[in-house]
Amino acid sequence: MILLYRLYQIFIAAPLLILLTVLTTLSTTIGSTLGSAHFWGYWPGHIWAKCFMRILLLPVHIEGHENIDDKTSYVFVANHQGSFDIFLIYGYLGRNFKWMMKSELRRAPLIGKASEAAGHIFVDKRGPKAIQQTHDRARAVLQNGTSLVVFPEGERTLTGKMGHFFRGAYQLADELQLPVVPITLNGPYKVLSRKRGPINFVFRHPLSMIIHKPIPPIGKGPENIKHAMELSREVIASGLEE
Repeated sequence: MILLYRLYQIFIAAPLLILLTVLTTLSTTIGSTLGSAHFWGYWPGHIWAKCFMRILLLPVHIEGHENIDDKTSYVFVANHQGSFDIFLIYGYLGRNFKWMMKSELRRAPLIGKASEAAGHIFVDKRGPKAIQQTHDRARAVLQNGTSLVVFPEGERTLTGKMGHFFRGAYQLADELQLPVVPITLNGPYKVLSRKRGPINFVFRHPLSMIIHKPIPPIGKGPENIKHAMELSREVIASGLEE
């Protein structure tokens, strides 16, 4: 069965996914440049992510859509198990949002240009002025129900266990007085971990996403940041599979 799935990936899934990715990045770039980045910056990626999961025959389970309001902006924070976190969130969160991503991704072929055109936020850590400019860009997009998705660990786990959380997303949520929504992702590490070699096959494993209840601000300043960061980490950990 594993051999058949690998042959399917090589001869059927991979060509389809490459074509789909090229079409998605081109439609995002062109549509966001000529039209609305609010629409074209989300919908092509949303469809791409769902198709990606279906082409790879990966079972997906989602909980917690009832916990979020369509007209409220949130800062979503999720654990970062692997590359398939992106497909889970993009395909199944069901909210128009922008990613907060590493500035290095701006140089990725096709994807970097599409992400820039779509209005996703590249984190610049070269100094206080650059960080403030990142926050200013985030503030500009967090309007009319648009939300932000951040991986507060900063990078994919190497062990499958959750790592240290950084404060950036929580400082932004505190500055804008937005609720923080914890998201627990299970399965992406099993599907495709960061530790694999140069040739990476996807393993067929169930994927799940739990959207927890929002954590509203309890004030403004260091105490609110600490409260949101510690509570969200605890809530995310509570949904992790052993």
